[in-house]
Amino acid sequence: MVVSLEDRGLSTGKLTRLRRMLHLHGAQDGTVLLLPYDHGLEHGPRDFAANPRSGDPAYVLDLAVEGGFNGVVFQIGHARRYYGAVAGRIPLVVKLNGKTEIPPDDEPLSPLNATVEEAVSLGADAVGYTLYVGSPRQSEDFAAFRRVREDCERFGMPLIVWAYPRGSAITRRGGRDSFYAVDYAARVAAELGADVVKVNWPSAEHSPLVPEEYRREVPPQEQLPRVVASACRALVLLSGGDHTDGDVLAERARAACDAGALGLIFGRNFLKRERADALALANRLHKVLSESLTPAP
Repeated sequence: MVVSLEDRGLSTGKLTRLRRMLHLHGAQDGTVLLLPYDHGLEHGPRDFAANPRSGDPAYVLDLAVEGGFNGVVFQIGHARRYYGAVAGRIPLVVKLNGKTEIPPDDEPLSPLNATVEEAVSLGADAVGYTLYVGSPRQSEDFAAFRRVREDCERFGMPLIVWAYPRGSAITRRGGRDSFYAVDYAARVAAELGADVVKVNWPSAEHSPLVPEEYRREVPPQEQLPRVVASACRALVLLSGGDHTDGDVLAERARAACDAGALGLIFGRNFLKRERADALALANRLHKVLSESLTPAP
């Protein structure tokens, strides 16, 4: 399936940056494979234990370039200190907010630590924002997001939203990866003005406390297309989650394309692998994504 940028309500600046990411980098065919690297803030150094080399941002940038990714996602500190070495060779996405995993997750809030203007000065092609849908502190989250959205419109910067259901109420209603939560989060992100929505893969988790429209079991093959539809004209990226078998990741890539998603944003799946294995996986996923553009005979 070909995901078009037309009729998405995007400004000229946003279209220019997105087309650069989709057609001048990666496989250059309109598919997307992003490498996020905000784990050191979100989870601490433990995420690099399986492959200590991944704790070095320079190693990750080299992996992103050699693996033909469409972009790398950095927090502001690493973007300032490391991105210059590969500037122009791979697109940069600056993550504008983030939190540690130390506070309890029942009332999460991801505070801003960078601005859209700073991202522009670094030559970024997009910015990222984590939105905790359902958190008791979502009113603060929505207010901060509004300011980011306004700046993105002013600077013509694509806004990628990590649409993450979180908080005690979400936990009671089947968990953060339940179909209800993921579907709702995709819609909220689109309603608030996201250009691209990153969602996790819906799980089989189910709860009798969800609204009655979600109480019947929805077959897995129907869930993802409904999530993409809930994002309306916003583009959708699928997250890979934790380290997973390559065959499973390839199958997820095919399913994401079939559902109409723009592409993939996989982090730990690459960071926990040795370099050669990570590059082989990137090549395999690029092939799956590109094959999705060719109709089956």
